[in-house]
Amino acid sequence: MTTVTSTSTETQSRLREFFIEQLQDIYWAEQKLVKTLPKMADAAHSAELREAFNNHLEETRNHVTRIEQAFRMMNEEADTQECQAIKGIIKEGEDIIDETEDETAQRDVGLIFAGQKAEHYEIATYGGLVQLAKTMGQTDVANLLQQTLVEEKAADQKLTEIAETNSNAAAAREKVE
Repeated sequence: MTTVTSTSTETQSRLREFFIEQLQDIYWAEQKLVKTLPKMADAAHSAELREAFNNHLEETRNHVTRIEQAFRMMNEEADTQECQAIKGIIKEGEDIIDETEDETAQRDVGLIFAGQKAEHYEIATYGGLVQLAKTMGQTDVANLLQQTLVEEKAADQKLTEIAETNSNAAAAREKVE
């Protein structure tokens, strides 16, 4: 049996490379969400959901800025790498809008689903990035990305609250025509 060992420098180097690739992925995703959230807000029936999407749009713009700051802190050029996961989630959200009637709670339920899928992807990504930054000794980068992780969790919770207190029950009362 052959045991492969690597030096700390190799591990850090490979870890750093992976970290930067994941940062590029989420950078693309956040930029795409800045363009997508206004469409979701426009498609929302309830004022509460529309407001939640608009509020998260402002946070998402800040997420983009934080990622750019993280790149600078890592002495890297801010660059993107297409995020297939968010691309698919956004496509699914567009399909929901196309396949549901305007001004219905059913559409809101679908938009909440799409929004939460995006949030869960972001929560997983930021959670991983925070841990990797800590492992690499990049405490300032970890703290910066932790701020975004907290906001993503709060956005997910807000969507859950809207679903539980409004949209789900309203959609259950809507009759199919």
